Amino acid sequence: MMIRTLNDVFYAVVDRDLDCVMMFKNQSKWTPISSREFYRNVVGVARTLESWGVGKGDRVAILSENRPEWAVADFATMLLGAATVPVYGTLPPVQALHLLRDSGARAVFVSSREQLQKVRSIQDQCALEKIVLMDDAEEADVVPMKHMMDSGPGAREEAFDRRAQALGPDEIATIIYTSGTTGTPKGAMLTQGNLASNLLHSMDLYDFQPGQVSISFLPLSHVTARHLDYAMFWHGVTVAYCPFFEQLLSALREVQPHFFVAVPRVYEKIYHQTLGKVNGGLKRSLFNWALGVGRTHKDDVLAGKTPSGWRWQVADHLVFSKVKKALGGRVDIHISGGAPLNRELLDWYASIGIRIFEGYGLTETSPVVALNNPQFFRPGSVGRVLKNVQVRIGQDDEILVKGSSVFKGYWNLPAETANAFEDEWFRTGDVGRVDEDGFLFITDRKKDLVKTSGGKFIAPQVIEGKLKVNVLIAEAAILADRRRFPSAVLAPHFPALEDWAKANGVPFGSREELLANPQVVALYQGLVDEVNRDLAQFEKVKRFILVPDEFSIANGALTPTMKLKRRFIEERYRKQLDELYADKTALRAG
Repeated sequence: MMIRTLNDVFYAVVDRDLDCVMMFKNQSKWTPISSREFYRNVVGVARTLESWGVGKGDRVAILSENRPEWAVADFATMLLGAATVPVYGTLPPVQALHLLRDSGARAVFVSSREQLQKVRSIQDQCALEKIVLMDDAEEADVVPMKHMMDSGPGAREEAFDRRAQALGPDEIATIIYTSGTTGTPKGAMLTQGNLASNLLHSMDLYDFQPGQVSISFLPLSHVTARHLDYAMFWHGVTVAYCPFFEQLLSALREVQPHFFVAVPRVYEKIYHQTLGKVNGGLKRSLFNWALGVGRTHKDDVLAGKTPSGWRWQVADHLVFSKVKKALGGRVDIHISGGAPLNRELLDWYASIGIRIFEGYGLTETSPVVALNNPQFFRPGSVGRVLKNVQVRIGQDDEILVKGSSVFKGYWNLPAETANAFEDEWFRTGDVGRVDEDGFLFITDRKKDLVKTSGGKFIAPQVIEGKLKVNVLIAEAAILADRRRFPSAVLAPHFPALEDWAKANGVPFGSREELLANPQVVALYQGLVDEVNRDLAQFEKVKRFILVPDEFSIANGALTPTMKLKRRFIEERYRKQLDELYADKTALRAG
């Protein structure tokens, strides 16, 4: 089947007439929503929006965690030819205001009273006319979404369906504001055709079947999560919504998805949690033995083969199956996207029997440019380029892309749009290469390269990935821009560090006291030295600081898509860094 628009995806869902299109957890029970309920809910919301005068070319914002109402509001907006403007639920009011005001959104769907208060505090500074509340609560001057959904038709409405299906692929489906590690977010305009074209080709070599389950936990404000859910809807896979990351592990156990798609930081967290549970004694010995067995079969796993032999079977039964069970027990497809996946991490997962298919894309490319799959897979690459796009390597090894899924431009920013293209090729800002078999490799972000005062360019993500493979390091930020040498801000994985401190008789009353201990500083010096052995002289991390904080979206260290805000990190720890570079001899903990 061909897909011209995302509205075609909606009608594919409706025409299948499935009993469970999506599900959500209502108190302790997972509640299904059928194709018929979905149609009623979406058309009911669309009809209400239409009665407010919302139509072609208008913008409607969604400020919510992942839940069925997100998809309902999204499709209802697009069925009218209007554009959805997603707003990250974690954004503070001043940043949410920029998106609402810049897009000129006429209405906004909010999930909860908390998000409602955020919008109310800025409503008089933007063009919002209506606020819709998803939670079942009565609020003055707010429209309950439940009433809108309940007003939907009990049967198909032919006239409405004809108008919705007549909309063409050039209609703007969404304006997604790039989270941006620097500068003000820009609104990328993606058409129905951009997204549909990408959807048609991104997962054509995966075997998705109706009745299977996928879990939606990556923020739907990010294009990767939207794309995944559209793909699942198109293939008839049930989408289970997990609104908060802290609920993910319990949701995985309960829902038991067949697929798991995550950003590298999620895979890193699972890795750290796994190692944290085998922190000593017989458990550690057993785990190390099993991992040793797994490493001898790593290449088989990466090649898509099931390892054989009694040692593997014992290791899998006693150790590896526990990790897989934590992910639900029946995941047979693992995909990573959104940022480069460290090769050491890829190999570790392969050693426990999990093959991760890495992909690559950007908001502006709707999003997938390349993706590994069971048929064509090369470890360390992000896969072969999709059929609907072309890639070439430009100046400074920058990856350039053109094709039907490349975006229309930045909202109200013609100069920025022009600068984003080289002739008809979109400039990704990523550095990479294509091998002789057509596999694309990402080496770094062009804009994220840091340049020392000696004129040497350093790719920080590679070094950060090597540092974070160690269980004692939760986060790492390499800083070297206009400095004499690279330094690192290291945020320890405190559960593992505290266990080490207790085992080695290191007393501490607080995190700050622990990090100031010379034995701890020496421990981390050893970890840095180990990574430095594989680096060129100009890349070596000469000094570091240890910080008691965690890097998170909430404290501003990470973007909503969980990418590191390097400039923010440097500013946050500027005093310690200035002291570090001023000190001619000592490494410091701060």
